[in-house]
Amino acid sequence: MRALFICTHNRLRSPTAEQVFASWPGIETDSAGVGADADVPLSPEQLAWAEIVFVMEKVHRSRLSKQFQRHLNGKRIVCLDIPDNYAYMQPELVQLLETKVAPFLRRA
Repeated sequence: MRALFICTHNRLRSPTAEQVFASWPGIETDSAGVGADADVPLSPEQLAWAEIVFVMEKVHRSRLSKQFQRHLNGKRIVCLDIPDNYAYMQPELVQLLETKVAPFLRRA
């Protein structure tokens, strides 16, 4: 399964998620940001590649719908409701991600 993780700047939450789940068997990961100054700005190619898209907050889902509506084509988008107050690979963030994302990846 190909999982794409999206946050605002692609510096903390989504790169952490990409790293955490990259080692899971049968899971390929990528990450991007929807902010204007994202380290890796989201591209239509990433959305085409993804089988499931995880956004960290509702605002990311909204931006995704506004900026990339024609590229979503019925993609499954899951909002994780993880606020932007964690550091990259912070243990609490890793645990939160594993708790919230794992059920979706196991069903695949």
